[in-house]
Amino acid sequence: MGNVESHGLTKSWRSQFTSDERTILDHVFDTMTGSQPSEVTKSGKAVQKHVTLAMLKAFVHEAVLGTMTVRLYNGLRSIDPVKKTDSYSDAISKKQFVAFLSHVMRGTAEEKAFVIQRMISQGVEGSVKGRQIKEFTEDLISAVIHLLQDENMLRDWFMDKTADSVYGTFRLATNLMSQLKANDGQDLTAGDVLTTNYGQHELKNWVYRVSHIPAFLHLFVALGLHITNSESHGELFSTKHLLPQCRGIKYTGVFTIFDIPSVFFLNTYLPSEHQNQWQMLYSSQFHGESFTRFCSLILRKGPSLLVIKDSDGYVFGGYASHSWDARPQFQGDSKCFLFTLQPKLGIYNCTGYNDHYMYLNHGQQTMPNGLGMGGQFHYFGLWVDGDYGGGHSKAKPRCTTYNSPQLSAQEHFVIDSMELWRVGNPPEDPLSQPKSVLDSEPEAQALLHMIGKIRMSDGLRDPSEEGEE
Repeated sequence: MGNVESHGLTKSWRSQFTSDERTILDHVFDTMTGSQPSEVTKSGKAVQKHVTLAMLKAFVHEAVLGTMTVRLYNGLRSIDPVKKTDSYSDAISKKQFVAFLSHVMRGTAEEKAFVIQRMISQGVEGSVKGRQIKEFTEDLISAVIHLLQDENMLRDWFMDKTADSVYGTFRLATNLMSQLKANDGQDLTAGDVLTTNYGQHELKNWVYRVSHIPAFLHLFVALGLHITNSESHGELFSTKHLLPQCRGIKYTGVFTIFDIPSVFFLNTYLPSEHQNQWQMLYSSQFHGESFTRFCSLILRKGPSLLVIKDSDGYVFGGYASHSWDARPQFQGDSKCFLFTLQPKLGIYNCTGYNDHYMYLNHGQQTMPNGLGMGGQFHYFGLWVDGDYGGGHSKAKPRCTTYNSPQLSAQEHFVIDSMELWRVGNPPEDPLSQPKSVLDSEPEAQALLHMIGKIRMSDGLRDPSEEGEE
């Protein structure tokens, strides 16, 4: 098994799990082998059970892609806890099964890199090409999305209400691959990333830097092997900081600009207190193309994400760390950032050059009217005109506040669609809570119901929200 012993595979892997978790893992393994926990031989010894590839294929979650099942098998069979042989096993023992799960769910970056390398290389030791890592990364992301969808665990992000996840998966995998470093630590061009060979050391550093990879691997194994599902959220599994709860589109026909991989990507860069829940406050598709309407729905609502799709198909936006307030001064702090989602993923943080983080003004004659982030008046990194319909993203060569390039396809862009999402819990200020004028007019509400009409605002409120109000 080569350098397996250097990974500490001989330690007690079962001790990495609680007694309740060990019970779950025992049940999963026994179910895979189709045997009973108490089976013994004629001599009274416990039966040594093994899982073959055929058994694994019959057991894994039906949403797992065929390629990923084989990758999983190669990862499992590559681990030899007692190092009795230099060859790889064709059947997986209980010790191998537990050791593999310990690597994936409790392991160090080195242990996770060991598993990933074996899943990529079909169990063979040695370096792997960048293109092989990219194929594995795309397969892994796709499998996780399929599993979450099949288990109804997308947290109200519906596939038919989000943008195409196939293209989003490609962009996310490309972004994650860009963080691979050569063995001398040097950055590589996009072409070189795919043709370079990477060993355990480079993979370990990649896993350590890129939190998405171990999170996706954990999800894939936990759901793919039925260790957990939508009915059992335990210590072995959590999507809390990977995918936020989506509020505001469940009961509407709204189709959001976001795709699932883009949500994975953006949520990682938000403060932890803003990662659990996103709520749509404004959608040009639903509320109409009015800057006045836009302002009325977003003021004093807490931190938020603005996302824009321009007429050329580019998708970009910004994270506002503070509530938006209409006034002729800059606001916010250095936690704000700009981002791109299409044609590629990118995050652009503050440089410290100035404090022009956020700007929103409306109805003034002496100051610019519109929404801006970064740069300066008439030269913003991101700007939406106060008369709606267009904006600009100026950077020659970079925005001074965020070090961002031009976000849109054209410097002056036309808005195709625009959304604003509150992130985290609503602020405590009651003035910031979304209300309808009809909330204080029960007679008007009753009249609407009598003639078979509904309030437009009802569609953007989850039942739980109305109860809270």
